[in-house]
Amino acid sequence: MSYNIITISRQFGSGGRTIGKALAEKLGVPCYDSEIIEKVAEKSGFDRDYVKEKGEDARGAKLSGLFKSNYYYKSSDEDIIWEIQSRIVSELAEQGPCVMIGRCADYILREREDVFNVFICADMKSRAQRIVTVYGEKEDSPEKRLKDKDKRRASYYQLFTDLKWGVASNYDISLNAGSLGIDRCVDILYDICTQ
Repeated sequence: MSYNIITISRQFGSGGRTIGKALAEKLGVPCYDSEIIEKVAEKSGFDRDYVKEKGEDARGAKLSGLFKSNYYYKSSDEDIIWEIQSRIVSELAEQGPCVMIGRCADYILREREDVFNVFICADMKSRAQRIVTVYGEKEDSPEKRLKDKDKRRASYYQLFTDLKWGVASNYDISLNAGSLGIDRCVDILYDICTQ
């Protein structure tokens, strides 16, 4: 494999997680997704669901730095989670080839030359259908849920990386799973990663 680490960033409902897991299985390497959340929860002492929520939430993060004056400074929970998450992503990458889903792994591992960064997107209709049928979301206004979730991911990514989330130039490849389909995306990435 010419790339040791594959990072998958994705729009909510695009199938990026499914693609990442299938790619890891096909490559015979570990896939880290909720495992990262579990490790952050363990190291931080925060509840797993809290880590999952705050790991994509920019509200309160780094705002604590505005009030950084000797005695009164205290890191926000989001900042603490970011620091621990960054360490865990780096440690997992050191353990060998893998696929990492989300958690700004593309940015955290930006100094490594053996990383291939992927962004998965899809049209609104495909994503809305997917979150209702696969994720079990309510059928009333899934588009609003998609927009809210993407907005939070974009805000979090920009705050911690100073880059724009979802912009093709920030990744090695962007694939539209809505038009290509899940299996074709997996095949394309497998072919690239095994050349």
